[in-house]
Amino acid sequence: MKKILIITSALVATINIHAQVKSNAELKGLINQSFSYFPKIKEIENTVTTAQQKLALTQLNNLPEITGNASYAYVQPKITLPFNGIDFQFAPVHAVSTSIDGSYTLVDFGRFKANVEKSKDELQFSKHNVENVKNQLAYQVAQVYYNIVYIKKAIVIQDSIINFLITNKKIVETKFKNGDALRLDVLNIETQINEEQNRKVDLQNTLNKQLVLLEYATGTKQATGNNFDFDINLTDATTALATAQTNNIDFVLAKDKIKQAESDVTVAKTTDKPVIAIKASTGVKNGYVPNISDMRFNYNAGIGLSIPIYNGGKTKQQIKLAENIVKQNQLAVETLNNNYKKDIQQTLEDIASNLERIKYTQGQINDAQYAQRLAATRFQNGVSTNIELTNAATATARIQLTELRYQFQLCLAKIELTKLMGYNYWQ
Repeated sequence: MKKILIITSALVATINIHAQVKSNAELKGLINQSFSYFPKIKEIENTVTTAQQKLALTQLNNLPEITGNASYAYVQPKITLPFNGIDFQFAPVHAVSTSIDGSYTLVDFGRFKANVEKSKDELQFSKHNVENVKNQLAYQVAQVYYNIVYIKKAIVIQDSIINFLITNKKIVETKFKNGDALRLDVLNIETQINEEQNRKVDLQNTLNKQLVLLEYATGTKQATGNNFDFDINLTDATTALATAQTNNIDFVLAKDKIKQAESDVTVAKTTDKPVIAIKASTGVKNGYVPNISDMRFNYNAGIGLSIPIYNGGKTKQQIKLAENIVKQNQLAVETLNNNYKKDIQQTLEDIASNLERIKYTQGQINDAQYAQRLAATRFQNGVSTNIELTNAATATARIQLTELRYQFQLCLAKIELTKLMGYNYWQ
């Protein structure tokens, strides 16, 4: 029953996380594609394999150890004693011995268990570190993706300016031919067209660079998104920080470091514990009197106790050092809390300010479009100059670009908040 409740709670939590964040399928696909393409992911995943092998090696320390030994020694001077008028030899000149020796630790008072737990903690940290690198990569891919959306939209607006100026240039050229405009008017509008074309070249160059970054991270150079459709349910800073403390991988890694340090303390405390082990050996060797040259079968078995008595205070100092590292990692969590509180508050401010800017910019766009229509009417009626009309048109486009920039900044701020709160929206 308890297991069912745990599984149900996990499913509810997962559904809730996905409900908090909205993102399109293409972005999710690009992020997941980057996980299998980006070389850094493979590099960091190999650390998990290393940690698994280290754990397996540590667990093998609980198994018996068996070794084979063989030795030969030439002994001089010959060991003899006079007995009944003859020299009786007690040891061979050519000493030969072969044996199979075995040992097994019966009791180590927690040493083995402490080292296994330490290796398990290191493995868990390695797994979480993989998730950390994936989160960072996902954040970068999302930024690049919406940079591409922003630049594409900016190019569309820039094209509208250029097309308007080209159309207006034809009108001015006609007026110039009819004597209703000056050559200077034609030159002025040509200059404006060239300036706007240069702006478009800059935008296109930036877009190409962003596509290169996309290919660098994901292996593909294509993104068809054209909307800032990323969204997250907004909340207050306190709730966002509490969510981050639960979900964000930085907090998970910080807790892992504390646990690792605590394991080091436990290991350090076991170094002065005694060890009880059994040992056995069997083999053949010579040197048994009276026939010292004959190879004879032999065996032995016993139990041994090893007790550390004095090591100059190294164990005590090691424990103090490990305990201080635990404290250091606990203080690091407090620093992390403080940094995230600041980052979340700033991100929420960015979101709020960009929402306000977008609201006010819409009114500016309406006013600019009205001014443009009025300038067009006045120009057609010969009341105003071409400069007034082109200025009104470019002013409208500039405000549209400003609104687009605010929308882009709002989107990035929402991505940042999602990252801070630790939502893996690509799953």
